[in-house]
Amino acid sequence: MEAFSRLELEQAHAELWNLTFSYLKSMALECAVQLNIPTVIHNFGGSASLPNILSAIPVPEHRRPYLPRLMRFLVVSGILSFDFPNLGEGMYKLTPLSCLLVDDDHINGCRSLGPFVLSQTTKYHVSSATYLSEWFKGEDRIGPMAAEMPFKIAHGTGPWGALERDPQFNKVFNAGLGSNSRLVLDFVVAQYGDVFDSISSLLDVGGGDGSTARTIAKAFSHVKCSVLDLPIVIADIQPGDGMVDYIAGDMFSSIPPTDAIILKYVLHDWNDDDCVKILDQCKKAIRSCKPAGGKVIIIDTVVGSPSKEMFEAQVTSDLLMMVVAGGKERDKQEWHKIFMESGFKDYKIRPVLGYLSIVELYL
Repeated sequence: MEAFSRLELEQAHAELWNLTFSYLKSMALECAVQLNIPTVIHNFGGSASLPNILSAIPVPEHRRPYLPRLMRFLVVSGILSFDFPNLGEGMYKLTPLSCLLVDDDHINGCRSLGPFVLSQTTKYHVSSATYLSEWFKGEDRIGPMAAEMPFKIAHGTGPWGALERDPQFNKVFNAGLGSNSRLVLDFVVAQYGDVFDSISSLLDVGGGDGSTARTIAKAFSHVKCSVLDLPIVIADIQPGDGMVDYIAGDMFSSIPPTDAIILKYVLHDWNDDDCVKILDQCKKAIRSCKPAGGKVIIIDTVVGSPSKEMFEAQVTSDLLMMVVAGGKERDKQEWHKIFMESGFKDYKIRPVLGYLSIVELYL
């Protein structure tokens, strides 16, 4: 390889530096959500000065001199923008990204993903990633129990075990998944409502707090929606208005009969063999209720987007699955393989909301 030119060396060195410390972007984003900075700016009409922001966030007096440095980093990272007029003080403004972090359902018609950010930047996630190289090396001292994922090396259990033993983590995690579910499903029911036209009952398997099922039930009154999840998840859910039924159970053991099943961000948590087992239970549940016309609706990633940004989001999610859950994001060929192995005969894939797709899987 030829020697670097000075310009190439400077560029490569800066890129390496930025990449090495890119974890600080995640931490700064998490900090901005914890301090509620996007919502504060929104409450000032979408443009706020530093004194405006300081007046509205819980920062002790002796920490306030450090806030401009955080704000500058948030601007450079594209989380916020900054406008410095000829007269007067500079003003911080929201970007499309930070609009997704505002606690107001009416801004751009989107729900806040702040809880999702908090659910994915926990100590469980961050510390698990630090064991990635050790996991690859497979040193004997790790032991066979940790072979599935770096998460187990870091915490001595898988993510489901951690959720069970740490009620606060369980609360934060489910709130985060619920916030993302509401945003995604609002989009799905508005743009792809035909998916739910021919069904009268729908079971959200692994549906957590029921955000997905409730969104569908509100949009399609003819669909009776239920949620199946582990007892530890169902136990924390407060009784609602009866719009959604909650069933405690294990998708690997048995799934109640239903016209259709929705699996949103479920199969990417599991390896291929486990996915086939889950889909086999889905097939039994649908066949016992609606032999003709029943289906499984999957909302998940199909790796291979032609967009660089979307492809990066897909492979980032795949690495997250490898680190945290022992699962994977799949391309079309990999999805086809598990569909055929689980005995389904036909399916249709439609891209939706950038890096995600809707898959309709038929008997």
